[in-house]
Amino acid sequence: MAGPLTVGEFARITHLSVKTLRHYHQVGLLEPAQVNPDTGYRYYSVAQVPTVQVIRRLRDLEMPVADVKAVLAAPDAPARNVLIAAHLNRLEAQLAQTYAAVDSLRSLLEGPGGASAVTHRTVQAAAAVGIRQTVDREDILAWWQGALGELHATARAQGLRPTGPGGGLYASELFTRDRGEATVFLPIETGHPAAGDRPVGRDRGASGDRAAGGDLRAGGQPRAVGRVVPLVVPAAELAVATHRGSLRDIDVTYGQLGSYVTTHEIGVDGPLREYYLAGAQDTPDEAQWRTEIAWPIFRAS
Repeated sequence: MAGPLTVGEFARITHLSVKTLRHYHQVGLLEPAQVNPDTGYRYYSVAQVPTVQVIRRLRDLEMPVADVKAVLAAPDAPARNVLIAAHLNRLEAQLAQTYAAVDSLRSLLEGPGGASAVTHRTVQAAAAVGIRQTVDREDILAWWQGALGELHATARAQGLRPTGPGGGLYASELFTRDRGEATVFLPIETGHPAAGDRPVGRDRGASGDRAAGGDLRAGGQPRAVGRVVPLVVPAAELAVATHRGSLRDIDVTYGQLGSYVTTHEIGVDGPLREYYLAGAQDTPDEAQWRTEIAWPIFRAS
């Protein structure tokens, strides 16, 4: 039976540096077979070589040390496989995000495909139901997806008829300070609309009804349920540009619209708006998605 191996000998056998072996000992990932109590020298055994080879491959896959420790401590092969499969799924998701970022970067480097046309629009105050919350910018996508789904489900349950596409209001602090107020809303037809109220954005007709869930009765009175509350989307003067396709590169259209507003010196304080003309709730084909971005502006009558 082979005797104990010094840390240098074990490093040569496993192709892990002495520094790495010391680190793995410190974090509890790989304990030496023996530690001399007088000198503190560490010794390893040949039987630990297969374990090191597993550790090396898991770390090559960027598995966190804590997860590697969980794999090594798993009671059997099925339990180990569940942990490894979960990590591989995360890697695949990250790879998909990387591919999407590469495609977006290539499109930018190949040159603009034509700036989005900017139009000016006056919108009147509109009755709506919505969800309003202060959100961290890094959480906005997950919050938006959940809030929009909850909003449409509540509108369907209450039998409310949309008068236009759903939308969002986003405070400047969300962009400048990474935390601010966000609102998703759905303009609705009420039994007693306020004088002068008109639908927000463009009328989707039947498609607007489909987005909220089939044959809905008109004139329903919205009730506060959970996070969903009745609200009024304020009137505004807006510069509007349409973003087509996935929301991953919506910052490009934001940049074009913001540059237009700044160049013409017409921007005013107020939340930025989005109108979701077509999205994941309408079609799984991202190429068909359309989102209007609206920037508040000063506009002489």
